[in-house]
Amino acid sequence: MNVFIRFELIVYFSGRSLYAVFFWLALILSSHCNAQERSQKVGDILNFPARFFSQIQSKTASLDEQLTRQTEKYMQRMQRREQRMFSRLYKVDSVGAKTLFAESLERYAALGKKLARDTGNGALHLSGEYQAYIDSLYGMLKFMNGPQAAGAITQLKALEAKLQDADQIKAYIRQRRQEIAQYLQQHASVTRLLGKDYQGINQNLYYYSQEIRQYREVLNDPDKLEQQALAIISKLPAFQQFMRTNGQLAGIFNVPVNYADPSSVAGLQTRDQVAALIRQQVSASGTGGMATVTTQLQAAQSQLESYKDKLRKLGNGSGDMDMPDFKPRNLRTKPLWQRLEWGTNLQTSRTNTYYPNILDLGFSVGYRIGDKSTIGIGSSLKIGLGNGYQHLSATASGASLRSFLDLVIHGSFAATAGLEYNHANSLSSFQDIRELRKWTASGLIGITKTVSLKSRMFKKMRVQLLWDYLSYSQIPRTQALLYRIGYNF
Repeated sequence: MNVFIRFELIVYFSGRSLYAVFFWLALILSSHCNAQERSQKVGDILNFPARFFSQIQSKTASLDEQLTRQTEKYMQRMQRREQRMFSRLYKVDSVGAKTLFAESLERYAALGKKLARDTGNGALHLSGEYQAYIDSLYGMLKFMNGPQAAGAITQLKALEAKLQDADQIKAYIRQRRQEIAQYLQQHASVTRLLGKDYQGINQNLYYYSQEIRQYREVLNDPDKLEQQALAIISKLPAFQQFMRTNGQLAGIFNVPVNYADPSSVAGLQTRDQVAALIRQQVSASGTGGMATVTTQLQAAQSQLESYKDKLRKLGNGSGDMDMPDFKPRNLRTKPLWQRLEWGTNLQTSRTNTYYPNILDLGFSVGYRIGDKSTIGIGSSLKIGLGNGYQHLSATASGASLRSFLDLVIHGSFAATAGLEYNHANSLSSFQDIRELRKWTASGLIGITKTVSLKSRMFKKMRVQLLWDYLSYSQIPRTQALLYRIGYNF
């Protein structure tokens, strides 16, 4: 049996450590082996490190915990809302209240128990948008057929089950919204009584749908290690054959035996043949016919991508969408770490006409409290640059403490305000920090411009022009106009 073995080294950065992952792959096995024998032999040769499987388990377990916690929170909100609506409606229409809310609380409790107990041991069905990466990852783990892979499969199946439970909960909330809406249409007199909580149901449904979409996106976003592993193992003929018969799509469509084989497309028109037919059809329009068609196709493709992006934001690319009848806050479903903005900036000041003698190197962290507002704190180190080009030096010359508020005005322009305290001398001890009389205050108002450069590295550059309205009361007077250039991460 002729066996060709390939050795590949993948270097992977994660956090603070550098990991070297060795993959031994058998790419070509004897033609005398059938598909099952190939899968078994390749599975024996492959030697994936334990960290690869533990990383998958850790990622899916974390998403499982977050999804369960957030779903329970939203269900509790829904229960409280419906309980309030029942109490209010019962006073004016006891029969209607019992009919409308008789089984909802019990149904929420049943869905909550199912979510908490679901481990994915039951049969899972493909629902919503097809997740190609999840299908490939699940197929790779089954293909490995080992104890470590089995643990990762169990955790992945549990998360998939929780996502399906979340879809059922979302569908039930949507059903409840529709039932309450129908009642309000038939009984307009109670609209004012229940309208506020009904609007709250719409908001809860929208934000819950957004969170589920985010969890799916995180799950369907492989890191470098997973990408490299899938890229390598997908080259195996045995794995390709395994996915044709065991993938999610194989369970839906009748995939032919010779799928993806060149012989299966014999007789079909090639891409060049189709392009030649198009050129022949548009040649009657003259020399500019093809250019016109190309321009129209590009415009249509751009418009289609815009529509697809809107659909993804509303319903994860599927027909399961929730159109908000209010102005949503896009940051509401974002975790804390995604709402933080880290930044750095530079500022120079001078005592003569030409040479800057102080360099402020600042660092900041901001918290996005809304789509157009950010509040934050920071500090800076003042570095002395000497007294001229002939006397260059770098010394610690003080520090500052900062606070700021940014409000987007239009596009890339934002209004900036802040309060800062500056220490003009080097801090030699903790007593220097405690003596407030040695600190001078600066009140800043100005404009911030985010410069969008084509380079990915500098697409978040910020240029600030600030006025220190407290500088005129300082003795000696400090610089009134400040110019800063920085970058947000």
